[in-house]
Amino acid sequence: MMTGRILLIEDDPGIRKFLRVALEAQGFVLEEEASGKSGVARAATAHPDLVVLDLGLPDMDGKAVIARIREWSDVPILILSVRQAEEEKVAALDAGANDYVVKPFGIAELLARVRALLRTSGSGTVPEPQIVRGDLRIDLARHEVTLAEEPIKLTRKEFDLLALLARNAGRIVTHRQLLADVWGPAHEHDLQYLRVFVGRLRAKLGDDPSAPRFLLNEPGVGYRFLD
Repeated sequence: MMTGRILLIEDDPGIRKFLRVALEAQGFVLEEEASGKSGVARAATAHPDLVVLDLGLPDMDGKAVIARIREWSDVPILILSVRQAEEEKVAALDAGANDYVVKPFGIAELLARVRALLRTSGSGTVPEPQIVRGDLRIDLARHEVTLAEEPIKLTRKEFDLLALLARNAGRIVTHRQLLADVWGPAHEHDLQYLRVFVGRLRAKLGDDPSAPRFLLNEPGVGYRFLD
């Protein structure tokens, strides 16, 4: 019998109860959340082997939940939704979901999909959703940054820029890649814009460009997060 930890993000208590009985009978450990925000947080702390996600959550769309989890984890995500339109399925899969089951569903089919995803993913463990460099801690799941245990307030774009560099620690990330990934392809040549944001990050992190602790400028090429 295959085992593993499954995180169910579903706001319908009836479906949660039905799946709890079915999955626990198969030997799975089930974690449950009824909202997108709490589901993302539980994904970061519970280290599930698989996430089963409803798209129609009360606080945020399921595709946004996928995007948040995919910022730091490759855990398999199985969508369970009443949305049958092809464009909805494609959008969810493009966002990073691994499979899609339409409600109402047969439990035998669902269990088969679960087993297939767990086999494909191997161990299915979730990487630690935090990056720590000295006294700097970047929590990718909660979008929080602390320095010497003091919170650093960053805008969304500042956080995305720092997280992208930190996930590629030790490697040069080019100007074009940073601009395209954080601001979109239309901004690939807005180098001055990038310099302004890097300057803001350095100021908030107390990072002296003449003796950097975190962000190193590679002139004419890009930036490197020091490993």
